Amino acid sequence: MPERRLVTRSEADTTALGRDLAADLRAGDVVLLEGVLGAGKTALARGIASGLGVPEDEVRSPTFTLVNPYAGGRLPVYHVDLYRIASARDLDELGLEEILGTDGVAIVEWAERLDRWRPPHALVIRFEDRGGSERSIVIDDGRTAGGAWSP
Repeated sequence: MPERRLVTRSEADTTALGRDLAADLRAGDVVLLEGVLGAGKTALARGIASGLGVPEDEVRSPTFTLVNPYAGGRLPVYHVDLYRIASARDLDELGLEEILGTDGVAIVEWAERLDRWRPPHALVIRFEDRGGSERSIVIDDGRTAGGAWSP
């Protein structure tokens, strides 16, 4: 599937995009979010989780806990934030093997830091801050119905 490029003009637009994207997600999908601080990654993650049935007000950036699991929707949601990860060794201690490609949807902020844990088949979303509340978003759907993956 070719890359899709679009622009959101507010946090609400970015959240709504996430809700739209959630309709196509299934168990085992991994959504990789890439972009600078403040680019809209958490707003999109909030929208995806909401679209999967998680109450929007429950979804916060897991920067300090690194992983927030959410249940109660049509699929479990694992919201991972790698902002505070200092090394690839730190990733080994996160339990990513129990999150990526399993029973729910994993949403990974700061996916650039995944190193060997980066799955080859994922929905990759890149953010570029265009100033103000405008964001350029590139969506590259690399998911396939392929076989199992392990780091």
